[in-house]
Amino acid sequence: MLILLIFLDQIIKIYIKTHFKLGQSLKIFNWFKLIFNENPGIGYGFNLKYGYLEKLIISIIRIILILKLKFFYKKNCKICLLLAGAISNLIDCLFYGIIFNKGVRFINHYWNFYEGISNIFYKKGYSFFLCGCVVDMFYVKLLKIKMPNYIPLFRNVELKFLNVIFNLADIFIFMGVIILFSPGWI
Repeated sequence: MLILLIFLDQIIKIYIKTHFKLGQSLKIFNWFKLIFNENPGIGYGFNLKYGYLEKLIISIIRIILILKLKFFYKKNCKICLLLAGAISNLIDCLFYGIIFNKGVRFINHYWNFYEGISNIFYKKGYSFFLCGCVVDMFYVKLLKIKMPNYIPLFRNVELKFLNVIFNLADIFIFMGVIILFSPGWI
């Protein structure tokens, strides 16, 4: 099951990265889009602006946490989704920088985006081992509220619920955490 979940997530990510331009979107429903994004940071695009040093530290921490999860996996199958999501996102960090020719790169103290579509198994990667970016593609907009003009601090502000781009591995991690901390489930 673990291998199947990782494989499924990686197939979707590789397809998106090799068929979409960075930022390109495809509307599936009014509330659901595919939008190709590369995340150089930890989660929700959060990064500390230390570039590749930060990527190395994050990747090493991810490896340590996955090894700890792997130990518990042998004792508790509830961790399968959590472990699959963590491993699949780690694969992006470990290998995408060396197997794809284009990706978000850290140049002159900023993360820089690129033009065009990335190719896999190119002669030279866009980065190096441990420093690839995680591919995200799912965007769900379930609720969007525009605040009225008569509310002083929030005049014309749009509130969006679930205004993030995520991947299948992130869904696995989220579901895994819920299952892990819900004693009555599975």
